[in-house]
Amino acid sequence: MPKSPKQKQKLLLIADYFKDNTDENHTVTTPKLIEYLAANDIRAERKSIYDDIETLRDYGMDIVRGPGVKSGYFLGSRDFELAEVKLMVDLVQSSKFITSRKSRELISKLQKLVGKHDASRLQRQVIVADRNKASNENIYYSVDVIHEAIASNARIKYHYFEWDLNKQRRLRKNGQFYEISPWLLTWEDENYYLLGYDGEAGMIKYYRVDKMLNIELTNKKRQGREAFEQIDVAAFSKKTFGMFAGEERTVRLIVDSYLAGAMIDRFGQDVALRKIDDKRVQVRAKVAVSPHFFGWITGFGKGIRIEYPEDVALEYKKYITEILDKY
Repeated sequence: MPKSPKQKQKLLLIADYFKDNTDENHTVTTPKLIEYLAANDIRAERKSIYDDIETLRDYGMDIVRGPGVKSGYFLGSRDFELAEVKLMVDLVQSSKFITSRKSRELISKLQKLVGKHDASRLQRQVIVADRNKASNENIYYSVDVIHEAIASNARIKYHYFEWDLNKQRRLRKNGQFYEISPWLLTWEDENYYLLGYDGEAGMIKYYRVDKMLNIELTNKKRQGREAFEQIDVAAFSKKTFGMFAGEERTVRLIVDSYLAGAMIDRFGQDVALRKIDDKRVQVRAKVAVSPHFFGWITGFGKGIRIEYPEDVALEYKKYITEILDKY
């Protein structure tokens, strides 16, 4: 049989068919593959299909034959299981820093990791709401530039904005560029943050990536290596609330026993817990004392009390009093 002009595409098309159309519940027979290839202007015989399947198996594709003489073939395993892809889809849907349009684009790409039958099951579960989604479409470019800066040991400069009362972006620092040495991208409180070293201030600072505009690489080398080498990122996340800075203090909290799990969720399994009695537990942890820390404490109502240090307890009392004075 003479070879058709598209013969070199044959193996690729068969591999794509298995990825897109087969699973344990959806098999394909040899005649069906011959028919599929013919629709793509490629002539094939039954024996060549068997040889192609063996070649794909040798390449690493887990092509399995179903039970029974007349059963077909299917792709037995993939790089990602359906549950894993669903997890990634859920993360994209819930990520506030990803815009609605980009969320739909990413989910569409993720669905290609599974067959079309599983993809249709995913699609029925996908709801991308506009509520609380970011509006900055340039975040992906910003992330690329930050990674490039980290890899090339360079500083970056960018504008940083906040929202005004008219829901318009307003550049901070009167529109002047920020210049930061980027060291780490981290996820906290449903937002993407850059941790970088501010050479002028001589300290580590963090910025929400979705609020960064006009980001550029500079030809200046990064600063702050020693400062970042001393940081335990995991511990940093535990003691910082909402990525708001504050003086680091060791606090003792008196907590109702039923809240012990919430303390472990916040500070990790190595947090110091000591039972006081059947109803109360003492918690000791390092925190960055800030309004966000006080807000977190307030969320537990009467179930939690700052025992020590006294000045932090007094500061929290002032925080609560100033709120009450508004009413």
